[in-house]
Amino acid sequence: MQAFQDLYPEDLSHCYGCGRNNPHGHQLKSYWDDDETIALFTPKSFHTAIPGFVYGGLIASLIDCHGTGSASAAAARAFYDGSQEPPRFVTAALNIDYLAPTPMGIELELRGVIHEIKPKKVVLDISLIAAGVTCAKGHMVAVKMPASMMIEA
Repeated sequence: MQAFQDLYPEDLSHCYGCGRNNPHGHQLKSYWDDDETIALFTPKSFHTAIPGFVYGGLIASLIDCHGTGSASAAAARAFYDGSQEPPRFVTAALNIDYLAPTPMGIELELRGVIHEIKPKKVVLDISLIAAGVTCAKGHMVAVKMPASMMIEA
């Protein structure tokens, strides 16, 4: 199965969180798991807030990138026949609730649930789970990337 982010065109694959062309980034990869989306990520030692716990900014970044990837895949599944590149989505609104400290040293699971799909807007929720505990939840509105953000050849 191919990751959503690996379907992005080369010129739109530089995101710090999920861009395959950004060697310094997280390289997050998102996939379908039935009607939900999933991504896995293991924080590195420098992603520390205080010893033993993950930095909240990393959590926000992971939720953001998994959310926009999930929005792209949901819109592609609903409105495209597969012959076109999937549309890129960007964050219009993101609200994160931090529910429990996120421990270091374990793989984190991101789960996305799509609530609304329109050609230019997707509304979804993302949960970040560590060892079976939901540590954070994000509510996102993602919109189709405006042409002004695309690089012209």
